Amino acid sequence: MNKNKVVVAMSGGVDSSTAAYLLKEKGYEVIGITMQIWQDPDNDYILKEGGCCSIAAVYDARKVADKLDIPYYVVNFKEDFKKNVIDYFLSEYVSGKTPNPCIVCNKVMKFDLLLKKALEMDSFYLATGHYAKVEYDKKSKRFLLKKGRDRNKDQSYALYNLTQFELEHIIFPLGDYTKSEIRHIAQKAGLPVAQKQESQEICFVDGDYKEFVKNRVPDKIKPGYFIDTKGNILGKHKGIAFYTIGQRRGLGISSNRPLYVVRINPENNSIVVGGEEELYQKEFTVNNLNWISIEKLQWEKKVNIKIRYNFDEKPGIIYPLEDGRVKVVFDEPQKSITPGQSAVFYEEDVVVGGGIIE
Repeated sequence: MNKNKVVVAMSGGVDSSTAAYLLKEKGYEVIGITMQIWQDPDNDYILKEGGCCSIAAVYDARKVADKLDIPYYVVNFKEDFKKNVIDYFLSEYVSGKTPNPCIVCNKVMKFDLLLKKALEMDSFYLATGHYAKVEYDKKSKRFLLKKGRDRNKDQSYALYNLTQFELEHIIFPLGDYTKSEIRHIAQKAGLPVAQKQESQEICFVDGDYKEFVKNRVPDKIKPGYFIDTKGNILGKHKGIAFYTIGQRRGLGISSNRPLYVVRINPENNSIVVGGEEELYQKEFTVNNLNWISIEKLQWEKKVNIKIRYNFDEKPGIIYPLEDGRVKVVFDEPQKSITPGQSAVFYEEDVVVGGGIIE
């Protein structure tokens, strides 16, 4: 493999486009690549206009590649995307959990399938436009994943599944830049996407995710009952896929106090509601663990814990369980700990590891 050759995953946005530019400026042999993950609209789904890897995004990525005078390819991953991301997204919601499709897309699509494609092309590296850093620690002899310099854009939370092998072959060119600096660089370089605004929504859901779920798995949507914490029936819900922990709006229950979804019970198709104070917990368990800065968790460890992307991490202790899972105990109770979301553990700016909240 050629250590001077790098494949850049180009989504058609300013971040990945500037990543390609920066790498070429550093003297790398750069190849642009975009995953074709959309389906025929009459078959299943089509990525919304302007979203990551949509048809419009391919046109934008190709224009950038032409501007940079680098080879550019589109690879067909649509069946892999449907199986690994779309089907996962649907199955999690119908089982009463709240999925994070971006984390799964990073794990399976970008840093497994696309990395393998890059290695097949005799490239040693795959680069993306994520705001994060990879460093090699000589003391532990491990590659580390660290937060990006721009704390408002840091994406290390969504990258906790990276393995040591993958980290060895990944470059994050934007890790030491802020978003405003990247946009300035893109403008100065004359990149045609320098002013492009990027969607923060799920790339394959145009509008309300509930309609997406209902249209694709209508047979899995079954009405049931709202109950309080004592088991009293308070009303009917439209299907557990349409509700998430902490939700207040759209419940359709009359009450003399605000009610929130505090628990979803797929085993009996019920949703437990209660007051805001009932959303707070200190303890939960995590499965499907991946460790980065350590080989495995052998004893309790003091860490900072992030339980969703827009959550300010809080201190706590993680404890190894005999079955490979982890018990997490916050120092102080936290609101809306949601099954299906990821819990990621940090020591300062270093990602220790993470897993899925049970």
